[in-house]
Amino acid sequence: MPLPTFGEKMLGFYRRLHWVAKLPAGIEVMNPYARPDVLGHVEQFLRRFFADRHPRVYVLGINPGRFGAGLTGLTFTDPVAMEQFCNLPNTFPKRRELSSVFMYELIDAWGGVRPFYRRFFLSAVSPLGFLRQGKNFNWYHPRIRKIVTPFIVKTLAQQLACGGRREAVILLGRGENQQHFTAINRAHEFFKTVYALDHPRFIMQYRRTRLAAYLRQYRETFSQAGGTP
Repeated sequence: MPLPTFGEKMLGFYRRLHWVAKLPAGIEVMNPYARPDVLGHVEQFLRRFFADRHPRVYVLGINPGRFGAGLTGLTFTDPVAMEQFCNLPNTFPKRRELSSVFMYELIDAWGGVRPFYRRFFLSAVSPLGFLRQGKNFNWYHPRIRKIVTPFIVKTLAQQLACGGRREAVILLGRGENQQHFTAINRAHEFFKTVYALDHPRFIMQYRRTRLAAYLRQYRETFSQAGGTP
């Protein structure tokens, strides 16, 4: 019997992914993988781009947002990118998400989805998202950080067991995200090197006039961490 592929292992991870801890009042978990339609699209994506046993460099965002992975189940991939770049037709509302726009600019500059996903896997420090009053709520916020950290440790170990490379990780989101992730990584020794970059949403919202420079910086960093395209 053949060994499972990277994609098959990740699909099993998403199928089992769930939240059990109690969160403070007013904060809720966003788990797109509990929806059969989302999981079906995720399965198509994984079978299309990860049907091999080649190890990947993990690229970790913060946690799923409600217009990106919180909707499609695919990190930094909104419904438009899902259809136009990944060739996965879907019935999700066709609204662009800033982080997805940036990341698919990068992916296009890398040579397209197949060469990019051959080397990298997009995920998040917390693979499930959080909402407060209908808006995204980051895992490192003091109100939930201690509650979420054991979940992060457990799920990151599970994801790496699917075929992650441990020499380096690319972390998208500096500041508190970098500070607290670095502490987790130091304690558990998941990765030898952490490459931290400004988050795509920050770039698109506040530094868009410098987009070309940021894309060059991203390409250089991704090349360092995962090899030249």
